[in-house]
Amino acid sequence: MLEGATILLTGGTGSFGHTFVPMTLERYNPKKIIILSRDEMKQWEMAKLFGSDPRVRFFIGDVRDRDRLYRSLDGVDFVVHAAATKIVPTAEYNPFECVKTNVTGAMNLIDACIDKGVRRVVALSTDKASSPVNLYGATKLVSDKLFVSGNAYSGEHGTTFSVVRYGNVMGSRGSVIPFFESVKDTGELPITDPRMTRFMISLEQGVELVWHAFEDMMGGEIYVKKIPSMTVSQIAKAVAPEAVQKTVGIRPGEKLHEQMIGSEDAAHTYEYDEHFKILPAINNWSASAERIKDGARVSADFRYASDNNPEWMDVAALRAWIDSNRYKIGAI
Repeated sequence: MLEGATILLTGGTGSFGHTFVPMTLERYNPKKIIILSRDEMKQWEMAKLFGSDPRVRFFIGDVRDRDRLYRSLDGVDFVVHAAATKIVPTAEYNPFECVKTNVTGAMNLIDACIDKGVRRVVALSTDKASSPVNLYGATKLVSDKLFVSGNAYSGEHGTTFSVVRYGNVMGSRGSVIPFFESVKDTGELPITDPRMTRFMISLEQGVELVWHAFEDMMGGEIYVKKIPSMTVSQIAKAVAPEAVQKTVGIRPGEKLHEQMIGSEDAAHTYEYDEHFKILPAINNWSASAERIKDGARVSADFRYASDNNPEWMDVAALRAWIDSNRYKIGAI
């Protein structure tokens, strides 16, 4: 589907973009991938990685700026929306700015994609959008709802919108593994709570989920990848087995366990071999056979969270992953 296409990636200089761009260039050979972001230095550094590849373009802009979005979408077939204010404490202390990017930015992008005739849009979500307890999660829940409802707004324009949702990305910039790596030489690792659990997904798996969404979507689906869990204590042990673990308490707005599908969504959730799919409750879309395909409806009390996950990653497996990927941990 993406062969020979023009793709726009918002927030494309982040961790996801650094993996999505080379993987998609190799797998699909698109006509063009446009990186839209507001940080010129990050664009400058990222551009060095792709040399003079004519398929990769960079475009300074902000999803808050409707006019700039309209210009960036000229001739675009597919959009991946990765731009977000996503650090939980940052959002708690700067709520207006978080809303401007995550909510107003989503609205701007939906309108612009419909008006410009974009074919398909996939927005990246987060576990924190499921039963949110912090502002970041609340804004991403609103964003998810906006992208789902965008399918009703597009009408005869034919633009379709879907969402992919996943949890902690292993080794990404600002995440727990590079943080533990940065302080392990002190001999002590700060643990928020030894009971805390987190989902574990690689950036490559996140990219593959987006590819699958583009291929499978009819509009309005939320795709949730099946991935393993670990406790934060296990993650710390994988990074520095000899370090002392010191409990420091949960930060404002932080959950003890990640949740990607709540029981409230169970009535509209279907299971597949490698993922779940939450169908929209609106417009009777959750009963749509073309959206359900070969999925099996989950139980009425189903909840997919990092503490009740049937699949777990052990310390040895994470340590092997760290050893194989050390060159990029925290770098992007």
